[in-house]
Amino acid sequence: MPSFKIDVSTAVVFVATAPEPKMANKKTGERAVDRETGAGLSTVGLLVSDEGEGNLYQVTIPETGYPEGLAPGMPVRVIGLKARDWENTFNGEKRHGISFRAVAITSAA
Repeated sequence: MPSFKIDVSTAVVFVATAPEPKMANKKTGERAVDRETGAGLSTVGLLVSDEGEGNLYQVTIPETGYPEGLAPGMPVRVIGLKARDWENTFNGEKRHGISFRAVAITSAA
């Protein structure tokens, strides 16, 4: 499915939740990895505020794409943010949504 770039150049972005390892299989503890680089993937919550509107996004990012010590409340810049729609069937039930992925997150301070 296609992905779409999200322009956050005029937005104020804060860390809402610290990065956590993204799991490919929660039952086995297998960590999700980037198919191209093999880097482990993490998920970080970001609060994006722009034009008087704020949204919370759970963003997947390679563990090599963010500095150590990201903590809630820190202002950050997001590089290469994209959205992709998805649809899967879990236990016979169709589910769909939008996933977010970034190339890197850097400190805005």
